[in-house]
Amino acid sequence: MNTDALVIGAGTAGLIAATRLAQGGLRVLVVATGEGCLPLASGTVDVLGYAPGPVKSPLGALPGLLDAHPEHPYRLTGAAGLEQSVAWFLQVAAPLGYEGELTRNRWVPTVLGGLRPTALVPRGMAAADLGGGGEVLIAGIRGFRDFHPALVAENLCQATAAPAAAIQARAIELDWPGSAGDLVPFRLARRLEDAGIRRSLATQLRPKIGSAAAVGMPAVLGRETAADIHADLERRLGVPVFEIPGLPPSLPGLRLFDCLRRALRDAGGRLLLGSSAIAATHHQDTLDSVTITQASRPVEVSAGFFVLATGGFVTGGIVREPDGRLREPVFGLPVHGLAPGQQPFGDEYLSEHPLDRVGLSTDANGRPLGAAGAPHAVNLYAAGAVLAGALPWREKSGEGLSLATGWHAAEAILGCRREDVA
Repeated sequence: MNTDALVIGAGTAGLIAATRLAQGGLRVLVVATGEGCLPLASGTVDVLGYAPGPVKSPLGALPGLLDAHPEHPYRLTGAAGLEQSVAWFLQVAAPLGYEGELTRNRWVPTVLGGLRPTALVPRGMAAADLGGGGEVLIAGIRGFRDFHPALVAENLCQATAAPAAAIQARAIELDWPGSAGDLVPFRLARRLEDAGIRRSLATQLRPKIGSAAAVGMPAVLGRETAADIHADLERRLGVPVFEIPGLPPSLPGLRLFDCLRRALRDAGGRLLLGSSAIAATHHQDTLDSVTITQASRPVEVSAGFFVLATGGFVTGGIVREPDGRLREPVFGLPVHGLAPGQQPFGDEYLSEHPLDRVGLSTDANGRPLGAAGAPHAVNLYAAGAVLAGALPWREKSGEGLSLATGWHAAEAILGCRREDVA
C-alpha cells in the first residue's frame, strides 16, 4: 500500500493534521485502533485555562507560560501559529457553529455544577458562558442517571471562581414521554429527533422559565441532526438553550469527530479504524514504511511523510515497561521528561506527577528527536498528547494543543512539498 502521508492516530491531532494535508493536495491515510479521546471529550476547544491560576486571555497568558515552560508544545506554533490554526479550525468545523476567540475564556458549567474555562464552544453551548453571572434554569430528565439538575443548580449558585456577578440557577426535572429504556445518552439523542418528544418537553419547560435568561440541558440533543434539534427547542422555548456535557460517551465530542472525519473525506483523505501500527522500516535518516494490522493481517504502508498522533501515556502512545523504562512503541523513540532514577508518580493521587509531562521532544518543525538529539527521521512528525512538556488536564489545554500541533505538523510537511516542487 502506498500513500503520500500516513497519519497514525484518529484523535483531534491526527484528524486535524490529516485534513490539512488532504486539503493541501496529498493522498492521506489515517490509521487508528479507534476514535481517540473524542468520545470522552466535551466538544469544546480548551486552549489555556490555568497557568497556573485562572486565565482570562489564552493569547495574553501564552508568553508567560512559554517563559516558565520553554519545552511546552505551544512553542512550536507560538501565538501566530495558534491564531492561524484556530482560524482554520473555525472554517473546517463551520457545520458545528463554533464561537469564541483567543483573547478571552468563557466559563461554562460542568456536569457537577462547577465552572471551567474554554476558548471555543460549539453552537449548542454558545449560551453557556456564565462568567458574567445571571439567571439560568437547569432542566434534567427524570430517570436519566447521568445528569442531576438539582446538584448542578445548587453548585452553580455557589460558584465564585470566575463570575464577576452571582449565578442564580434553578432546577427542574422533566417527565420523559417515552419509555424507560430510552434513558441512556445515545437512545435519548435518537429519540429527540422526534418532534413530538420535543414538543412534550417544551410544554413542560415553558411555564417554568420565568426570568431565566437561558436553559441548560444534558448534552443529548442529537448527533447527526443536533443543530436542527437545538434550533427547534430554542424556537419552542423562546430563550437560548445550552448543553452541559456529562459522563462518557460524549455526544458533543462525537459530533466533532464526525465533523472532522467528514472534512477529511471531503478533502480526499481516507480513515482506517481498527488498525494498529506495529513496526517501521528506515533507510538511513528517512522513514520508508510502517507496518499496520488490517483484518488481523500485517500490511506494509509506504509513504513520503508520517505523522505520529497516538496520544500520551493514558492512551498508549507512551508505554512503561515492567522494568520502569518508558518508550514510544511504534518507532522506539526516546521519551523525555523524567530524570534518571526519578520516580514517575508522586504521593498524592490528584497532585502533579512527574509522569504527566513525559513525551517526545521535537525540533522546531515538530520532528521527534532520536537518542543522539537529531530528528529520528527527516520525514516523521509528531503532534498532540504524545509531545512532552504539557499538563493538558491541569492547564485545560488539551484540544488546543492537539489542534495547534496537528496543524503545525501538516504545515511543515506542506512546506517541504512546496520546496521539493520549487
